[in-house]
Amino acid sequence: MTRGRWRDGRGRLLLEAPAAEPVPLEIATSYRARTRGLLGRTAVDGALLLSPAGSIHTFGMRIPIDVAYLDRDLTVLSVRTMPPNRLGLPRPRARHVLEAEAGAMERWGLRRGTVVRVEPERPR
Repeated sequence: MTRGRWRDGRGRLLLEAPAAEPVPLEIATSYRARTRGLLGRTAVDGALLLSPAGSIHTFGMRIPIDVAYLDRDLTVLSVRTMPPNRLGLPRPRARHVLEAEAGAMERWGLRRGTVVRVEPERPR
């Protein structure tokens, strides 16, 4: 599934580079899951997808994070690193936000124009 309606849960983030390893992904689509986000965590295993979302904040976070704003086709519009206790400005055209530990997105080669895919875990 490249885009669409997902449910809270886990999955994998697939990057367009052929040799890129899938990234473990937590999917947050409910109001409660999006609001909780990465608050209080000291580490992130992979990435967190907030959907729908066009802006974020890092109030209450303990670590700096990388933030990628995605359009409806899952194309990266911009990538930023945000320290704790900041308010990110809304991004026009952003429909989803990816969050990860600071430095992770650079390691993954995620930058403006990159297209990602979301593969949710199948229910058992």
